[in-house]
Amino acid sequence: MLPQPSDTERDDETTERHAMGDGEPFRLADVAREREPERYDLHRAVLNPQLPRMLHAIGFDRHYVRAEGAYLFDEDGRDYLDMLAGFGVFALGRHHPVVRQALHDVVDLGLADLTQFDAPVLAGPLAEALLARVPHLDRVYFGNSGAEAVETALKFARYATRRRRIVYCRGAFHGLTTGALSVNGGADFRKGFGPLLPDTAIPFGDIRALERELAKGDVAAFLVEPVQGKGVAVSPPGFLADAQRVVHDAGALLVADEVQCGLGRTGDFFAFQHDGVEPDLVATAKALSGGYVPVGATLGREEIFAKVYSSMDRVLVHDSTFGSNAQAMAVGLATLHVLEHEDVVANARAVGTQLQDGLVELAQRYELIADVRGRGLMIGIEFGRPESRRLRAHWHALRVARKGLFAQTVVHALFHDHRILTQVSGDHIEVIKLIPPLTIGEREVERFLAAFADVMAEAHRGSRLTRDFARTLTTNTLGERRQR
Repeated sequence: MLPQPSDTERDDETTERHAMGDGEPFRLADVAREREPERYDLHRAVLNPQLPRMLHAIGFDRHYVRAEGAYLFDEDGRDYLDMLAGFGVFALGRHHPVVRQALHDVVDLGLADLTQFDAPVLAGPLAEALLARVPHLDRVYFGNSGAEAVETALKFARYATRRRRIVYCRGAFHGLTTGALSVNGGADFRKGFGPLLPDTAIPFGDIRALERELAKGDVAAFLVEPVQGKGVAVSPPGFLADAQRVVHDAGALLVADEVQCGLGRTGDFFAFQHDGVEPDLVATAKALSGGYVPVGATLGREEIFAKVYSSMDRVLVHDSTFGSNAQAMAVGLATLHVLEHEDVVANARAVGTQLQDGLVELAQRYELIADVRGRGLMIGIEFGRPESRRLRAHWHALRVARKGLFAQTVVHALFHDHRILTQVSGDHIEVIKLIPPLTIGEREVERFLAAFADVMAEAHRGSRLTRDFARTLTTNTLGERRQR
């Protein structure tokens, strides 16, 4: 029988008994409070120095002190609507009470976790809960991230087919570890990290190109995002079904990367379910964490797992020290519970439609909006060359300076003028991506649409957006140089 949850009140005597050094008790709240003012200086000094420099240059270096649901709050109490959701991590918003309580509960249980020589008690229930959503799959491997979930799929596909090559799509983003980077369609991410694995890119949606690669007989799998994160490119109608057919005819496997587009984001539990296909392997992560503990999962068919783990000698042939840890399994279980019992997926579908309809209406009014696309609450807004001569001259000037610069000015204006956090969906492209929490409602949709309409109206009036962006960039960059 499992131990019952203990009293969650702080036991000061126990804390002091475990204190080290000068006998002072450890208080995490004190660390957070005392070091918060120097967060950017510390990051610049001992972590990636370019991150705080970039944030300061564009004026995004806020001191957020609290978060709840779809909102961040700075030190002055101002709210910021988060339409980025930690790149999709906060599908349930920040600090969902059910997930938060599950994390408290699992810590209080005091489980004998990560012994490495037992079957973790919460891993089985989470695997069952995931597989219940995809009955054609049979087993799950738990890792720690989306990249690790993709790495697992690559290894399993190669071993199960005894082939070496993976076909992927241009524009894809599958992670930044070496194997995942080998199937990453972004040249900027790959540059300088070679040699990588010998994999092959095809145009997204090009079934003939896929058939040509499969005909060579050495393809282990076709790896694809049903909705590409970069640019928010939705797979063309019929492409995934055709891909499944030709891949299986060639003796290869179909692998779906659902790290960002999965777990309700597109209005179905997995994005591939819109197309009625049944991938052999599925990689997912991000939202499964509940916004608290990193977790990745690779779901697959029985015959694939049976080949990889074919005997007791191969029991640890693919493993992860922290895989299936109790905290990750707990937040995963709580997340799936919330997705089901609070109708989150249906909300993503309905609110996503409302948001896209509003954006399509704005596109009819503002010629700089070239396209609105996506599924559910994964939406891309693409900007394009305007027809009017005055706007066209300004557009071309920005394109000469840097491709993708106009979208940057829109993101900057949404943040500084309206306290809305968004992102440009990839370097050198004129697309803004919206991936807000799946729990947003009419209030958030109306706030975003009103703000976006205001920014578009300003963009069509003149060049203030560009001037404001340039002023922020110049002032903050020069200021940092003087400090250095």
